[in-house]
Amino acid sequence: MSKIAKLASLALACPLFIGAQSASPAGSAARFPAGTPVQMIVTIGHHYGFTPPTLTRDDLTVRQGYESLVVTNLIPLQGERAGLDLFLLVDNCSNCEPGSKFEELSHFITSQPAATAVGVAYIQDGKLTVAQNPTTDHQRAVQALSVPTMSKPASPFNALADLIRGWPQGTSRRAVLMVSNGIDPAAAGNTEDASAEAALEAAQRASVTVYAIYNPAADYLATDSSKLYSGQVQLAHVADETGGEAYFLGFGPLPSLAPFLADLSDHLANQYLLELLATPAEGAGELQRITVKSKIADIEVMVPDKVWIPGRGAGPAGAIEEGSGEGRP
Repeated sequence: MSKIAKLASLALACPLFIGAQSASPAGSAARFPAGTPVQMIVTIGHHYGFTPPTLTRDDLTVRQGYESLVVTNLIPLQGERAGLDLFLLVDNCSNCEPGSKFEELSHFITSQPAATAVGVAYIQDGKLTVAQNPTTDHQRAVQALSVPTMSKPASPFNALADLIRGWPQGTSRRAVLMVSNGIDPAAAGNTEDASAEAALEAAQRASVTVYAIYNPAADYLATDSSKLYSGQVQLAHVADETGGEAYFLGFGPLPSLAPFLADLSDHLANQYLLELLATPAEGAGELQRITVKSKIADIEVMVPDKVWIPGRGAGPAGAIEEGSGEGRP
């Protein structure tokens, strides 16, 4: 099945990297062949009815094209490495009525671990407005929530791209939870959406994982179903190919966000930093497909469809400067 057609739904079953690149094990120069260091986030997918085991680097197979790559490290993002910057990006689409769902979003924010910094931003007339930068004061983030106001229909993906491009890279992994209908009025049918592709490229280059909750406008029943479908497809496309997931049931609003937010929290609690050696790209570097699979039965891993591979002589992909993740996009 094509990734762009994959529609993730919990009901059917019932951005960044960490700090500066961690030091390689002693003697790594002798143990590992030459290659370009690359980092990427690996998420354990749905694991109903059991607690997933802690993975080691020997539990994964990693390929770049047909070439098997060397995994130098696989670090559980827990304890001292649990830092996460999470932006909630809400689309003020025309006549959106999330209602009690904002109470569920508030609970989601306050239930995040202490190491998670939460930011809140809005899309107004297609433009990005940051209400609160990522903060570990979760009550402060909740206070930045407000019921969406009316807004001119516009692509939500331009604002997503602006958020990611202006987001300083700190010492924590980064993720976005986007609440939107995903509709770009300027897009032609169900074909490739240029604004969604630009946001996807920005997210993959910056190693930002995108999760999406479909929330239609109040007048969705009067909207052409092909436009609603196209919006859902683009949300799923961007989320899936950044290693995240999109949530929706039909064209109407979700009856409750709670089970989907719980699934998202589970994803964020089961992530790893994968360090590997890749074949250098040509020139300054480029996005390339890296395939990651689990050797353990019943364990699904979710990864970005593409990661940034530096060119020969360039710095390591995913290396992050030490510093605070509190910068304003």
